Amino acid sequence: MQTVSALSADETERLGSEIVAALKTVFDPEIPADIYELGLIYKVDIKDDRTVDVDMTLTTPNCPAAAEMPMMVENAVATVPGVGVVNVNIVWEPAWTPERMTDEARLVLNMW
Repeated sequence: MQTVSALSADETERLGSEIVAALKTVFDPEIPADIYELGLIYKVDIKDDRTVDVDMTLTTPNCPAAAEMPMMVENAVATVPGVGVVNVNIVWEPAWTPERMTDEARLVLNMW
């Protein structure tokens, strides 16, 4: 079955790129790498009405930033022009592991 989006491919691409850039401005207060490079963002879903759903995790369920991190992500994504309501969901499956980090995060954290 083929689906049709109310957003053009160009607009979807722009929103996606700018959302990723916004996510890269959010840092875990205890780790000097952004949450995107750490691999904490599992999914970003841009809906036709410009609502953005973000599924993310934390490095551990006991993370001291657990209460504030979703709001930081919501605020960052909401700054992207054209984004509507932002919903951030914390998920625990699959569990985060250091293998989810990009090479950039590994370099910053000296985890080679």
